[in-house]
Formats: sequence, structure tokens, C-alpha cells
Amino acid sequence: QVQLVESGGGLVQAGGSLRLSCAASERTFSTYNMGWFRQVPGKEREFVAAISWSGSSTSYADSVKGRFTISRDNGKNTAYLQMNSLKPEDTAVYYCAAGGRDRNTKTYPYWGQGTQVTVSS
Repeated sequence: QVQLVESGGGLVQAGGSLRLSCAASERTFSTYNMGWFRQVPGKEREFVAAISWSGSSTSYADSVKGRFTISRDNGKNTAYLQMNSLKPEDTAVYYCAAGGRDRNTKTYPYWGQGTQVTVSS
């Protein structure tokens, strides 16, 4: 079973940048599609970005397209989410997930514990 640990969250001003990391416990990481999702209190968890196991294919929610970039380093068992031009509405707990299909939340069996991102106006 893959264990995922997110890091890199924090408080940033609007227009700033953060890079989230998701470290996996196993070398089988390289066989898993990876996704980033976010959730605010009282709302459902929503898709942010996904990347295929090889890194050759990526997809993004319309709300972050052009501002966020998902990537992975299979040699380091780590996925990343580079977030630029952050907006207050990006404030949420961000989760990484492994083993699912694109933006379909329910297909991901493995989840990290989440990292808080707060964007001040």
C-alpha cells in the first residue's frame, strides 16, 4: 500500500507562488497515475490536476489552467504541484492521490493527509 505525504503548504499573498510536494513510500510510485485535489470546509473535494504514470500526459481544472503545473520525478518517488499567480479562492487543503484515473476522485485508492494553502488578499 502506497503512503503519501504532502508538504509545501503555507500562507502566501495573492499573486505569490508555492510548490507542493507529494512523497510516496514505494518505488511502485512510478506505475501510478497521480492527482492533486483540494477541499474547503463545507464543499466537496475538487479536482486540480493529474499526471499519468510516465508524466507524458497532464490535465488541469479550468480554474487553475495556465497558473498551476503538475510534474513528477519517478526517481525520487515524488509528485509536485507548482502554483503561481495564486488567488484567495485557491485557499484550501490540498491532497495528493495515487492510482486513479484523471479527474475522477472516486477512482483514487491512496490519499495523503493534506496540506493547507492559504492565500491572503
